[in-house]
Amino acid sequence: MADAPHNCVIIGSGPAGYTAAIYAARANMAPVMFTGKEPGGQLMITNDVENYPGYPDGIMGPEMMENFKKQAERFGTDIRYEMITQVDLGGEVKKIWTESGTEIHAHSVIISTGASAKWLGLESEQRLMNKGVSACAVCDGFFFRGQEVIIVGAGDTAAEEATYLSKLCSKVHMLVRRDEMRASKIMQKRVMDAENIEIHWNTETLEVLGTDEVTGARVINNITKEESEISGAAFFVAIGHKPNTGIFDGWLDMEDSGYLITKPDSTKTNIDGVFASGDAQDHVYRQAVTAAGTGCMAALDAERYLTAKEII
Repeated sequence: MADAPHNCVIIGSGPAGYTAAIYAARANMAPVMFTGKEPGGQLMITNDVENYPGYPDGIMGPEMMENFKKQAERFGTDIRYEMITQVDLGGEVKKIWTESGTEIHAHSVIISTGASAKWLGLESEQRLMNKGVSACAVCDGFFFRGQEVIIVGAGDTAAEEATYLSKLCSKVHMLVRRDEMRASKIMQKRVMDAENIEIHWNTETLEVLGTDEVTGARVINNITKEESEISGAAFFVAIGHKPNTGIFDGWLDMEDSGYLITKPDSTKTNIDGVFASGDAQDHVYRQAVTAAGTGCMAALDAERYLTAKEII
């Protein structure tokens, strides 16, 4: 039998979840957070964070998340290191089940489960993570200014990130596995117009090269089967992200790609009392600072919901 309903349960950690926890705790909502399998989210695999306001000298991603966690705990957030595996969001009281089978009840739920970058699945890619391999050009491109870099992908995100990198780097090698791009015409034009972007058509990566840092990539042409090496100080993977929203399928409105849909100018979902924040509902910006902003919004929306229901 579940305990009395909690005022607010936060599913997922990271900048969105921890910020929601800080605001909810300070509003006397006594939030309970379930961190999921990756406490701290994608920043736990990010070395230098230089674009988050308030850190003029930068900060390591794991250290930043530890600070977020301490601040949430300082105000009384109950942090539990478990995954949520099932939900029942119907009715006034929401039901949530942990991986250990515990049933949790809540008057409001804030979702901050984030999204995970899609990878090529290469051993060398994982080995050189944070040593030149990255899934975020906006986050890490600055570290490779003036150098040659490599980016993989053919959609709008890849085109946008390649264009971004072209303004920082001396040359951008763009690897496209077919003879055409999936990106919209306007994004393709921007790539084509950039003099320092070289597109390698029909090309797939066999291996990211380097021992302690990326030095390039070994690739194969899908038509000729010819193998070659491309030099580059960084290897950016831009083949998309997958939102961690599977357990909400059938309950919450979401895009075909799995991103949760929120009502305009809010974090409200299609179910009263359930709010979505961070990369689980943001496929456009995907930055730590924007995730934190929506975490704040979700806590404020939840507080207003609970106040209107006279629960707090």
